[in-house]
Amino acid sequence: MTAITIDLVSDIACPWCAIGYGRLQQALNTLPQIEATLTWRAFELNPDPDAQPEPIVPALCRKYNTTKEQIDASQQQMMAIAADLGLNFEKMESRYTTNTFDAHRLVKWAHQFDKQTAMKQALFDAYFGEARSIQDQEVLLDCVEQAGLDHEKARQVLNGDDFADQVRQEEQQYQQAGVTSVPAFVINQKYLISGAQEPQQLAQALTQIAEEDNA
Repeated sequence: MTAITIDLVSDIACPWCAIGYGRLQQALNTLPQIEATLTWRAFELNPDPDAQPEPIVPALCRKYNTTKEQIDASQQQMMAIAADLGLNFEKMESRYTTNTFDAHRLVKWAHQFDKQTAMKQALFDAYFGEARSIQDQEVLLDCVEQAGLDHEKARQVLNGDDFADQVRQEEQQYQQAGVTSVPAFVINQKYLISGAQEPQQLAQALTQIAEEDNA
């Protein structure tokens, strides 16, 4: 058994990040010789906390200077990929742009209870599966309960500044390390795999890294 660490730099509002995690799990399922420790790391696609949420399709049309038809097609493609991975993307076309800073704070808080992944998955489900606002405190607290965490302790985190500095420092750290888009997989704190690559490609890369680091 070879142990590796994987820092998954991602944003809750990034559909390819959810897909990337699903593909990573498929890859690891084919590698019983590798034991991976996963840590979620923060990245914000929309870091302005004061930006007004807007419907996702026109926002993406403007961002990528493309047509509604092209955005609709790309959304449908992601929904099909997600369905094959067992992810709930049913209402991703109905979602709004969002700031995810508080959601990232909760993911950091969940780490001490070994519930980071459960928290992240609950947030993905709320945003892509139900098109709920993950800037809304009550929605975030519903996600906390779905992840099996304490509702009132989470409310205390959200009502204060807990984990705010950690999120900011983490974002700065990975930006300075050259991470400009997500998902990004940092293996053993020195190898970077960018993008939501296919499970076979991820498995090949992880196998090569594990062999090189244990040579």
